Amino acid sequence: MQPTLFDSSIYISALRRGHEAALALRRMAVDAPLWLSAVVLEELYAGASNRDRHVVERLERDFDKAKRVLVPNLADWTQAGRALAHLAARYGYERIGRGRLTNDALIATSAGRLGIRVITANARDFARLAEFGNFQWQMTAL
Repeated sequence: MQPTLFDSSIYISALRRGHEAALALRRMAVDAPLWLSAVVLEELYAGASNRDRHVVERLERDFDKAKRVLVPNLADWTQAGRALAHLAARYGYERIGRGRLTNDALIATSAGRLGIRVITANARDFARLAEFGNFQWQMTAL
């Protein structure tokens, strides 16, 4: 089965919903190799409460041990910048809009490089990014 990673929106939803949502995440990726984006990890640390920080630390430790942390490289950064420029031209995004999408663009381009499917609850942004990038994504909600 195709390797998969969850966008921050999926992890955040799971953290808010507790144990049942964590089980749902496991079921969603039962047969697929699961990866963690370093960008997602950064977003999770930035938004984690003291109560949830240990969960994020465990995610980091487990994925690092499995050697399944996806880190954007130079080409990913470059491709993300180009995609953001195309989005700005097509949709008239202001600077803040492009800035908001930077992390999602990095997640998408690095996942696309390795053929990893992105699962997200953020359909609008990933659908637009897919217009200018080669990656697979899927909308889902917990």
